[in-house]
Amino acid sequence: MKEQRSFVDNSKGCLFLVPTPIGNLEDMTFRAVNTLKDVDLVAAEDTRNTKNLLNHFEIPTELISFHEHNTAQRIPELIEKMNAGLKIAQVSDAGAPSISDPGKELVKAAIKADIAVVPLPGATASVTALIASGIAPQPFYFFGFLPRKGKERTEALSDLAQRQETTIVYESPYRVKKTIQDLITNFGAERQITLARELTKIHEAFLRGSLAQVAQYYEENDSKGEYVLIIAGKPEEAVAVESDDDLVSTVDKLIKQGQKPNKAIKEVANQNGLKKQDVYNLYHGIGEND
Repeated sequence: MKEQRSFVDNSKGCLFLVPTPIGNLEDMTFRAVNTLKDVDLVAAEDTRNTKNLLNHFEIPTELISFHEHNTAQRIPELIEKMNAGLKIAQVSDAGAPSISDPGKELVKAAIKADIAVVPLPGATASVTALIASGIAPQPFYFFGFLPRKGKERTEALSDLAQRQETTIVYESPYRVKKTIQDLITNFGAERQITLARELTKIHEAFLRGSLAQVAQYYEENDSKGEYVLIIAGKPEEAVAVESDDDLVSTVDKLIKQGQKPNKAIKEVANQNGLKKQDVYNLYHGIGEND
């Protein structure tokens, strides 16, 4: 194991992770602007979008595209450049790289190549919405975009409904009404939610209330803009914890129905507000004779 220090002189370059504004250009930090001016190259999710940002702040640095469709080609190129001493900044279209955007693959590759990875703080939609939601800000669970359909979506919603932490979900204006109905099905109509839209922009707005109230609102109003959904966790008193024997029995039942053991253990833990490791230990008899 080796501690990787961010600011040391060596022969290699560096990867800077630079957040960009999620709407309001005034949220660009001094450090972000100076970093983008100082690096040798900016790897951008969309070069046209980032070019406008660079022009606004009079940043002449060269751009190269780096997005989900060219990672296999670009990563070796960028790693080679940093090994040769170049400093590269990675940006997404809005917010922090890697958060529901490309980025994590290059970060992993840089770490593997012993190249320093330096994150800059800055704009992010999730925490911005959370602190103004009126819902408990911690603990929280960030999920990002839900699967659009099928078994993956059903399983994700079922798991999230059992979480006692506040949950953060991203959604587009085209799917938010359907997502609210799916949340009612899985979370119950009375679960509290805040919908934040168009954060930091002129039309920024927050809709706070129960899922039932939100559904009613959207029967009479259109959904507009990009959304962050802040969903209250399952109330502690609503979590009915089964006895140890019942927990084991429920895991066995799910396995017999075709679920893999770890998936069954996770589902039972979520349903009862327990840690997965505790249910795992109980099911496998670990610690019984300690």
